[in-house]
Amino acid sequence: MGKKIIVETKDLTKRYDGTTVVDGLNLRIFENEVFGLLGPNGAGKTTTILMLLGLTEPAGGSASIFGFSPTREPLQVKRLIGYLPENVGFYNDLTARQNLQFIAELNGISWAEAEKRIKELLAVADIEDAADVAVGKFSRGMKQRLGIADVLIKKPKVVFLDEPTAGLDPKGINQLLDLISGLPEKGTTVVLSSHQLQQVQKICHRVGIMSKGKLVLEGSLDELTKKVARGAHYSIEVEMTAPSPKAAKVISKVGGVVKVEARGNLLLVSTKTDLRPEIAKVMVQNDLPLVNMTIQGFTLDDIYMKYFKEGQAR
Repeated sequence: MGKKIIVETKDLTKRYDGTTVVDGLNLRIFENEVFGLLGPNGAGKTTTILMLLGLTEPAGGSASIFGFSPTREPLQVKRLIGYLPENVGFYNDLTARQNLQFIAELNGISWAEAEKRIKELLAVADIEDAADVAVGKFSRGMKQRLGIADVLIKKPKVVFLDEPTAGLDPKGINQLLDLISGLPEKGTTVVLSSHQLQQVQKICHRVGIMSKGKLVLEGSLDELTKKVARGAHYSIEVEMTAPSPKAAKVISKVGGVVKVEARGNLLLVSTKTDLRPEIAKVMVQNDLPLVNMTIQGFTLDDIYMKYFKEGQAR
């Protein structure tokens, strides 16, 4: 059986003052995955999330969450989802525990059940020791983790997180990413909107890249690598004592080499596998002046920059 689709849009469109900000978006998000929604400012990410939350109506197309329409069935959708905006707000004069108790009451959760969930979530968010401290004294990282606990208290099936690591220090980022990455194991699907490509790559199972309101790329890192890097998975930098057109020609004939690009005395070789031994062999056989070779795998940042540099106008 295939994976269950829980969030889906079909030709979803939104316009503001005659400007199309989401343009015929077709998106599918599967159950119990972390899905990264990426794109430059103005790409339409936040507007897409707002339509999925039922907070703004589309101009055309449709959206569904577990088969419910955010526009026509907002209450059913709101029972299933949670949302953490970029700037999360709390009652600063209340403690973390009191803030969570208030949210539990708003969601109609019984006192006994609320206390049980709050105890669990304070531990999950690693703020047990600060449970009875006024939130106004919390660091931004602690507030973000409390925000996750706040979102999870009603046990949503899917949560939307908008730039959750913005303004955090490295320790706070790692703590929050660890928390987010563990949510699918607890039965919660995550839709993560972020500019931080390294963070997205670390925890997301699949990503979708938006540009000018359109979804231009979607898939896992391996799938995107095949689409954008034309099958290459590695970049090998070959350093020589001097530029050599012959070296580029010789290396391009090695099986598994996808592309060879010359930059002065450097050759940038895109390959499907680690071909350093094979490249070194043909260099020696042809008396070519090899100095050094380094290798790195393609990252989401490479894919993102390569697409927006070379492929956006296709």
